[in-house]
Amino acid sequence: QVGTGEAAGAAGLHPVQSPPVPADSVPPPSSAGCLCTVGVLTYGLISFKRGHTRRSQLLMRARILAQGFTFAALLGGMVVTAMKARK
Repeated sequence: QVGTGEAAGAAGLHPVQSPPVPADSVPPPSSAGCLCTVGVLTYGLISFKRGHTRRSQLLMRARILAQGFTFAALLGGMVVTAMKARK
C-alpha cells in the first residue's frame, strides 16, 4: 500500500487507517445475498454441464431471485445509512 510504513513517515505521509469495527457488528444481508447468488449460480452451471437442463433452468431462476434480494438489501442499507446520517 502507498503511504504505509517507515518510508511513508519519513516522506511526511500519514498511514491510512480504517475505522474500528464494533465487536457486535453483524455482516449486512447483502453479504448473504451475494454468497447465495454465487452458490446458486455455481450449482446451476454444474447442473447444466452434467446435462440436467430442467434443474439448471430452475436454478437460474432462483439466481434471479437471489440477485433481487441482494439488490433490495443493498438499497435498504443505503436508505438506513442515509437516514442515520441525517440525524
